[in-house]
Amino acid sequence: MGSAETGTEQSLIGHLVELRARLLRAVLAVLAIFIALLPFANRIYTLLSEPLRAKLPAGTQMVAIDVASPFLTPIKLALFTALILAMPVVLYQLWAFVAPGLYRHEQKLARPLLVSAVLLFYVGCAFAYFLVLPAVFGFLTGVAPEGVAMMTDISRYLDFVLVLFLAFGFSFEVPVAVVILVLLGWVSVEQLRESRGYVIVGAFVVAAVITPPDVISQLMLAIPMCLLYEVGLLVARSITRQREADAPTDSE
Repeated sequence: MGSAETGTEQSLIGHLVELRARLLRAVLAVLAIFIALLPFANRIYTLLSEPLRAKLPAGTQMVAIDVASPFLTPIKLALFTALILAMPVVLYQLWAFVAPGLYRHEQKLARPLLVSAVLLFYVGCAFAYFLVLPAVFGFLTGVAPEGVAMMTDISRYLDFVLVLFLAFGFSFEVPVAVVILVLLGWVSVEQLRESRGYVIVGAFVVAAVITPPDVISQLMLAIPMCLLYEVGLLVARSITRQREADAPTDSE
């Protein structure tokens, strides 16, 4: 009994040491990118603020209300950008820690899911930047009362944009979530198809809560979520059919 307990304890310590090493590498990757981006922090913020500045009336500009915000806000953006750019490294470190405990067929399914999750998150952020932000700011500046100058604080603008980026980034993960639910056996494709109406209503509720109070941004979040849900159903159905076709071969 003593030797078995000692072996289990050593195994647990070994896993904890490996986990610490993986997390350290992930943190170092984020810090390395963050340090590399620091000299360009102001340029990155200028690029991020372009969708709003392009819609501001002539003679108006963004402002910094807090004394330290001209210094801290670009740094905050650089850190967020570093985290997003380092996400593949972070996920790889987590994958390298978990993968040895998975079966071969689970590893084959997990790899494309991880890659798809990262790519879809990037696509969601790009969709928000290139399409949603110009539409939202065009609407908001257009409805401003006459005589009111729209002069947005740079810190509040950053918080607003980051919320939208995260909202669209995670919302674009819908196909991955659908496939995972089906692969885990929690629901079937048929059940998800029958729940399509509830999903559509839920997508519009989520869009109404997350996005600004304008119809344009709500539609631009809810409609892609519904379409991506259908994509997830198609992929999940294709995977389940493949597994059903391979089942007799596995039993032999």
